[in-house]
Amino acid sequence: METSVLDRIDAAALRYADKVAFKDSERSLTFGEFDRLTKAVGTRLAELVPAGSPVAVMSGRHVYTPACFLGAVRAGCFYAPMDGDMPKKRLNQILSVIKAPVMLVDRAHLEAAQELDFDGELVIAEELFDSPADAELLGEHASALTCFSPLYVIFTSGSTGAPKGVITSHLSLMTYIDSVAKVLDIGEDDVLGNQSPLDYIAAIRDIYLPLSFGAQTYIIPKSEFAAPTVLFDTLNREKITALCWSVAGVELPAKLGGFETGKPEYLKKLCFSGSVISSKYLRVWQDALPDVLYVNQYGPTEATASCTYYVVRDKVNDDTVLPIGKPYDNYRILLLNDDDSPTPCGETGQICVGGPAVTLGYYGNAEATAKAYVQNPLNPNFRELIYKTGDLGSYNENGELMFHGRMDRQVKHLGHRIELGEIEETAKGIEGITDCCALYYKEKELLYLFYTGEATKKDITLYFRANMPAFMVPRKTVQLEKLPALPNGKTDMQALKSMF
Repeated sequence: METSVLDRIDAAALRYADKVAFKDSERSLTFGEFDRLTKAVGTRLAELVPAGSPVAVMSGRHVYTPACFLGAVRAGCFYAPMDGDMPKKRLNQILSVIKAPVMLVDRAHLEAAQELDFDGELVIAEELFDSPADAELLGEHASALTCFSPLYVIFTSGSTGAPKGVITSHLSLMTYIDSVAKVLDIGEDDVLGNQSPLDYIAAIRDIYLPLSFGAQTYIIPKSEFAAPTVLFDTLNREKITALCWSVAGVELPAKLGGFETGKPEYLKKLCFSGSVISSKYLRVWQDALPDVLYVNQYGPTEATASCTYYVVRDKVNDDTVLPIGKPYDNYRILLLNDDDSPTPCGETGQICVGGPAVTLGYYGNAEATAKAYVQNPLNPNFRELIYKTGDLGSYNENGELMFHGRMDRQVKHLGHRIELGEIEETAKGIEGITDCCALYYKEKELLYLFYTGEATKKDITLYFRANMPAFMVPRKTVQLEKLPALPNGKTDMQALKSMF
């Protein structure tokens, strides 16, 4: 039995030592080189902190970033990835939760890291790459790991205005990676094209599929996604066979007419997740690449990226609504009513997830963990935790799970999960805003902020850009004399939606 993902790195380094594992536009790392780097980084971290410590990692979109992540794991620790391009306030919020004693940072982000409210030790990653490894020290630290140990903490949007850190164990990650690899038939001949930011949950496929199955990942430059011709040229030059992208990433080349001049010639499988895909744009892919395996995934970060899948076997029409399918291996899906009774077949209930891929909870937030991770109410006989997603679903006549949106006000926008309440909490910090309500226009993928007060649209945009990630900046701001209200005094959101 595998104790941790380190077992997979060790096995890959032995079997594929000279094979490229990770590549970007400037450099590449073989499995052997990757293994050596993780041990070099891990040795220094093991000298600084005890096993089981969190390590913040701020590193860019390049091949060394996965080595930094796994270097922390070599030290018997777990990592918290941070996007250095996010606003300072957001990064400080993450640091205030994770309370890491060490931050591993690449030189490109050193100045940004030095400006943060961080009183731990800053370690420059590049200065460690040529360091010798201490096998005995690494062995001592790695011996503290079990399959239930935390592997990483990824931060998502929180309704209170503070981000929540989802803790994923080694077992959860390995369960998911093995399951998705089986569906996509990933092997050592596959080359994955990475689209997701490396600090984001979707990137775990591009990091851990190579380490588990000997595949290769090419980290595509961010700028190429707005230029389909350049993007497709890259996919063909690197002979990309598999893509695990957000829905927004899949739709963009189709929207921009990329298939009018070319197509990814080597592509064999495409999985997408993060939001509901437009059948109109999926059909563009299917028409151009009819032999590709298309897989629709669904699942929250709390279930280690995705928990269900649906293989799209037929060509879609413009009005096709794809199922989210059936559970991956070692996952269990329950539909529950508000009273925790089982939802009858054909009716809509809350989607709940069980199994070893359910994550460990929210870092430093026992209250939120206790609300979302609960005992299976259908099992009175032994301890069985499930995660309540807050998403609604039902089974169709074929026994396939269908998605029906959120129970609360959490939305998926451009592949990112966003709490509308967090948008509102941020807006309330703007001088000149007296009241506000954030809504999402799903059909046009627009974040709206309705507000009262004297603040200008420019004030709002500049404040959000300085304090929130770009995907959380409202694209539409509407100034009102007062927000419409229901008889009970609550904001009339339907009246606001009529203003879209």
